[in-house]
Amino acid sequence: MINIEQLYYFMENWPIYAIGFLAQLLFSARLISQWFLSEKAKKIETPVLFWKLSLLGAILLFLYGYLREDLAIMLGQFLIYGIYWRNLKLQEEWKNRKLIFKTLVVSFPIGIAAYIIFLGSLTWSDLFKPENISGWLIGLGVLGQIIYTSRFFYQWYYSEKASESSLPIGFWVLSLIGSSILFTYGIFRDDPVLIAAHFFGGLIYIRNIYLDKKSNPKPEKKLEY
Repeated sequence: MINIEQLYYFMENWPIYAIGFLAQLLFSARLISQWFLSEKAKKIETPVLFWKLSLLGAILLFLYGYLREDLAIMLGQFLIYGIYWRNLKLQEEWKNRKLIFKTLVVSFPIGIAAYIIFLGSLTWSDLFKPENISGWLIGLGVLGQIIYTSRFFYQWYYSEKASESSLPIGFWVLSLIGSSILFTYGIFRDDPVLIAAHFFGGLIYIRNIYLDKKSNPKPEKKLEY
């Protein structure tokens, strides 16, 4: 239950939470577009829109993590940002993107690094101070983010090997495991953005695992006499 003090904090910092919810709205939109396309095809599909929305959502969620002084959120978006871009390249769609989109995607990591180094008041040591967040909770968040992030490294390896962008079943299994941990982390952090995002995402991850199993049934073993 949210108490009066927490409610006051949310209201006082609503612009920060608005950025977080907007980021998760983009991530939800990518999942919905992928889900609808997969339901229509009766198998797992990977639309171009999935990666475009991923890049835009990562920019906003990293900013949200910075404003919330949340290492787990920042770390996750930092690690997988380049993989989103690489998948657009694998789909041969990067060259077709508009200049404003390309400029935003390329300039963001440079701009955020320059801001943190030269203008930002938050340092990495601030993220580990006891008054900010307890050590075990940092560990839980980072563990969840590592598992959740590893899904894209697995997907990247799988796609590079196949020379095409795709979302294998291992991607959805890792998504579900990492999302479950981050959902728990969000509850302890009183973070409505993480709670809402990973609850909704978990439902789609389960559905995609079911779709993959249904579209790729195991071959029946032949009986030898």
